[in-house]
Amino acid sequence: MSLNTISVIGAGQMGIGIAQVCAQAGYNVVLNDVSDEALTRAMSGLDERLTRLVERERLSREDKEGIEARIDPSRDYAQLGAADLVIEAASENEAVKSGIFKTLAPHLGSHTILASNTSSLSITRLAARTDRPERFMGVHFMNPVPVMQLVELIRGIATDQATFETCRELVERLGKIATVSEDFPGFIVNRILIPMINEAAYVLYEGVGSVESIDRSMRLGANHPMGPLELADFIGLDTCVAIMQVLHEGLADTKYRPCPLLVKYVEAGWFGRKVGRGFYDYRGDVPVPTR
Repeated sequence: MSLNTISVIGAGQMGIGIAQVCAQAGYNVVLNDVSDEALTRAMSGLDERLTRLVERERLSREDKEGIEARIDPSRDYAQLGAADLVIEAASENEAVKSGIFKTLAPHLGSHTILASNTSSLSITRLAARTDRPERFMGVHFMNPVPVMQLVELIRGIATDQATFETCRELVERLGKIATVSEDFPGFIVNRILIPMINEAAYVLYEGVGSVESIDRSMRLGANHPMGPLELADFIGLDTCVAIMQVLHEGLADTKYRPCPLLVKYVEAGWFGRKVGRGFYDYRGDVPVPTR
């Protein structure tokens, strides 16, 4: 199947990133969110990022204008459903995602493929709640989308070959690299990454090391570009906990139990960079460890 138009549901960091790379590849994109404010904020942030690229001579002004012109912010579900592919990029909550697909269903064309950017939830289960499980895929982009090369492709049990090939061709056209994961909790990247972050939180919780010493140890001792706690703040501590809960419930192994300290930070609303506080406090000129 040939893709010409793509709809993206969710104008957060992931959604606007997906919209950007699709528009850069020449696709017409409809970007949806529940509020006009979120759409305005997303488009304003995109303009700022692209302007910086122009100033650094990494993008021409004509290309910047073309990217922005190909993204149409809209709250109209009928406009969304007319696309060849709809990519859901809402928060990592199964009830929210299922509700979106249910609301979208009456507006979909018979040919439309549905995809979820979920980072851990069952593709088979999400697909089963739609009217087209054979045309449903997991297409998991990494954050930040414009920078990261990898996209995980996850087939549900009913996903047909044509849908898989169409999504794989999309990834290639976006200039990214696909890996294929079986439909198990956390897929590949987060099955490995998030437990590492959770273990780092346990090391902090047990007093083995401070925030600064843990991150410095992994940057200098394991050559990681970011320490695990710094990375957790970048991902969002709420997202990290949500994924750990999916792993814990789906795999029934106590080694995936979310660290109580990580849960406490989330309960406090300290989700990381996006709210100004997490394992670091970002409200000043320089991030300061909170422990």
